[in-house]
Amino acid sequence: MTTKSAAAAARATVYGYPRQGPNRELKKAIEGYWKGRVDADALRSTAADLRASNWRQLVEAGIHEVPTGDFSYYDQVLDTTVMVGAVPARHRAAVEADALDGYFAMARGTQDIAPLEMTKWFDTNYHYLVPELGPDTVFTADSTKQVAELKEALALGLTARPVLVGPVTYLLLAKSAPGVAADFEPLTLLDRLLPVYAEVLADLRAAGAEWVQLDEPALVQDRTPAELNAAERAYRDLGALTDRPKLLVASYFDRLGDALPVLAKAPVEGLALDFTQAAAANLDALAAVGGLPGKRLVAGVVNGRNVWVNDLSKSLATLGTLLGLADRVDVSASCSLLHVPLDAAAERDIAPQILRWLAFAKQKTAEIVTLARGLAQGTDTITAELAANRADLASRAGSPITHDPAVRSRAAAVADADARRSQPYVERAAAQRAHLGLPLLPTTTIGSFPQTGELRTARADLRAGRIDTAGYEERIKAEIQEVVSFQETTGIDVLVHGEPERNDMVQYFAERLTGYLATQHGWVQSYGTRYVRPPILAGDISRPDPMTVRWTSYAQSLTSRPVKGMLTGPVTMLAWSFVRDDQPLGETARQVALALRDEVNDLEAAGTSVIQVDEPALRETLPLRAADRGAYLAWATEAFRLSTSGVRPDTQIHTHMCYAEFGDIVQAIDDLDADVISLEAARSHMQVARELAAHGYPREAGPGVYDIHSPRVPSTREAAELLRTGLKAIPAERLWVNPDCGLKTRGWPETRASLEHLVAAARTVREEVARRSAS
Repeated sequence: MTTKSAAAAARATVYGYPRQGPNRELKKAIEGYWKGRVDADALRSTAADLRASNWRQLVEAGIHEVPTGDFSYYDQVLDTTVMVGAVPARHRAAVEADALDGYFAMARGTQDIAPLEMTKWFDTNYHYLVPELGPDTVFTADSTKQVAELKEALALGLTARPVLVGPVTYLLLAKSAPGVAADFEPLTLLDRLLPVYAEVLADLRAAGAEWVQLDEPALVQDRTPAELNAAERAYRDLGALTDRPKLLVASYFDRLGDALPVLAKAPVEGLALDFTQAAAANLDALAAVGGLPGKRLVAGVVNGRNVWVNDLSKSLATLGTLLGLADRVDVSASCSLLHVPLDAAAERDIAPQILRWLAFAKQKTAEIVTLARGLAQGTDTITAELAANRADLASRAGSPITHDPAVRSRAAAVADADARRSQPYVERAAAQRAHLGLPLLPTTTIGSFPQTGELRTARADLRAGRIDTAGYEERIKAEIQEVVSFQETTGIDVLVHGEPERNDMVQYFAERLTGYLATQHGWVQSYGTRYVRPPILAGDISRPDPMTVRWTSYAQSLTSRPVKGMLTGPVTMLAWSFVRDDQPLGETARQVALALRDEVNDLEAAGTSVIQVDEPALRETLPLRAADRGAYLAWATEAFRLSTSGVRPDTQIHTHMCYAEFGDIVQAIDDLDADVISLEAARSHMQVARELAAHGYPREAGPGVYDIHSPRVPSTREAAELLRTGLKAIPAERLWVNPDCGLKTRGWPETRASLEHLVAAARTVREEVARRSAS
């Protein structure tokens, strides 16, 4: 096909769309169902309405082909587990009794049955439920959800493309089921899984699907020859099926590398590639294999993970280069728009000039449509859009918000010594033990306590002017008093103030730093019904005033036990924000680190002896390719140390990480030089403790014994057993006892019971250690 005809064929599409609705209707319906206030039919009706609304929005904007199957009650990987019949044995009875309740049991657990493990979706803050597989796993097809949602879209007269997690990525994301050897490789089940995908594809074709998208983001990571051979075999076999729709294999988040020639040669009808951060690499690789003659290329030229307006002229140049490399070039975002908020136009508190710089899902959809029209009909048809886009880009580049000379001068003056503690860990540890006087196996929590409806109402009342600042602060004081009193009564050793004044662990600080923008409606799904509003990092960062000292000091005034100061670390402040794309991330991290350094030093000066700087996103932000990781980890660990290295040796620095694969970054955890680290470990059965031991990690650690992402209350016996497992890897003198993560999302009744059991477990195991030492 000629370049001209390829351009004429250009269409606009997306891979996925935000699920929650403009007012988080899905969250409210699901949580209402869990609490018994919403029945199953009402929940399904709400979900169907949201799907139809999303599709209508897309079509009205000019999208030619809408995705189906990307909508989920909890997680698309869990949906895939149901689709292929890989329900864990412990959940089968619940699923058979009631499919919806069984689905949520896999996600959240019950009092008697543990949920699936949860971890981050590649290098995003979205969490997926990890499939549990073993050599005895039997797959069976269940295409009910996928077929039903396709039929809903077709009934509305839409052109629709079902989206599935691909078989190779599904297996590469899976782990060994409990009781299965840890070295079991789920990818060995590929030949058993492919017939199930064949059956689902046939069902979708029979339901009217012309195309089906198979997402294979795992192929943008470094893959072994055996894994690449598995991908080749998978798409050779699926491509050879006679009873199937056309197949679009989608990759995103990075360059395909060695997997690109594998997929280019496969007997599938189309590929989708990321041409944002991976533009040059994917362009070069695509040209090197001779393009995709006779195939469809979906070009992800609009960044689906950030909120800045697209450079339309730059994207059009990329698209023009691609025209000669495929039979048909369509335009899309680089990945699902699940990772950005719904609509920037809903924001009323952001200055109109700055709002012009932003593009959420609706605005990105418009950009995709504009680019497709310009590609198909010529740039003269989008002259006005191009002119407006150039003006928006120039406005941002020239704004004083993006350049603060004082901040840049301070960051440039940082020396190596600024990011190093004054004494080595062994000497610090001795000073801290003498200063703090903590028992063996000290107990603590991660920071936040339940955010009650009363607290959220108080914040809303303050914003609306229904109460004044003094009334609000009295409410915060009362909550801190309750939290401190409970911890003292329960017997926790290192206390926290509970963070009642904080709306979110990143947003709270962003609202107190220069250079950040806060949204009112910029909700993004993190996991299940947990939605966050990532702030927007628009300019240079500084800290005008102390942010946490007042409330930490107030909590300390209520007790003789140490109270931790609680801060969010520089990498997490970036990872859980929409970061600026006009300077290297390392430069931005250094600015944030210096602002936090001021806060750490002020906390210490106010008498805080234990300061926790959370970095749960350190692993999450790890580049997907090994070749890119060294540079990232160098600036990431330096930023943490820069935040924390200005304190005395007897001030104990903690950090916290959760819900990630820590084995990949154990050396980086060591390089942080924190005195104590707490980590998620309950769902993964203390895997991280074993990883730390294998590395020879020399500092103190608290692998979690209470899974806070489930409503179930762990028994004292269960927590004690996890502690005993932890002790096999970490000596008692370096082992802490704590939950997996903060308690913000939990209710007070389960929090009280769980922490009481945690403290009782610590006492039990502490006595066991003492008896062994005495014998």
